[in-house]
Amino acid sequence: MGSQHNRPAPGRRDPEGRRRAIIAAAAELIVEGGAASITHRGVAARAGVSLGSTTQYFTSLDELREAALQSLAEGVDVELAQVEDQILPIESAPERFAAVMGEFLADSRQVRAEIELMGSGMTDPRLRDIARRWTDRLTEILTEHVGREAAEAIAVYLDGVTLHAGLHDEPIAADVMARTIRALMTITPNEGSGPR
Repeated sequence: MGSQHNRPAPGRRDPEGRRRAIIAAAAELIVEGGAASITHRGVAARAGVSLGSTTQYFTSLDELREAALQSLAEGVDVELAQVEDQILPIESAPERFAAVMGEFLADSRQVRAEIELMGSGMTDPRLRDIARRWTDRLTEILTEHVGREAAEAIAVYLDGVTLHAGLHDEPIAADVMARTIRALMTITPNEGSGPR
C-alpha cells in the first residue's frame, strides 16, 4: 500500500471504492502519525473525498481507526504466507527467516505500521486480536516444527527486532538474526510446564 497522495477519488457510483479509499487513506495517516492522530477531515483530504463521505461510512473515529488497522493487519496475512513457505527444510529456515525479516525491517513504513498495530492492541482491547495476528500465527506455524516454547521465543524475538528497527537507524543484521533464531530453535520443552 504505497503512498497514494493526489489519487483521484472514486466516483459516486462506486461506494465500495470510496470506502476502500477512505480506509487506505486512514491507514496511511496512521503509519505516518499514529492511530491517535487521524481525524475525519484529515482522512477526507488524503482520500480526496468530501468530509461527509468519511462520516457517512464511519460515524466514529474509533470505527474508522479499527477499519484502517484491520486493513494494515491484512498485509500480515501475505507476510505469513511467505514465512510459511520458508519453513521447510527447517534446517536452513533461520537464514531464510532472517532474509525475509531483513527485507521487512528495511521498509520503515512496514515497521511503523507493525509498531502502530502493537501499540493500538496494547491500548485498545478490541484491537488486541488484530495486533497479535502475526505473532500468534507465526507461533502456530513454527510450533509444528520446533515445539511451542521455541516457537514462542522466536516470535517474541522477532517482535523485539521489529521494535528495535523502529527505534534505531540500522536494523539488526540478518546474520545476527539467523544465529539467534537458530539458537532459539534448540529450546527444549520444560517438562514441568503445562499449557498456558
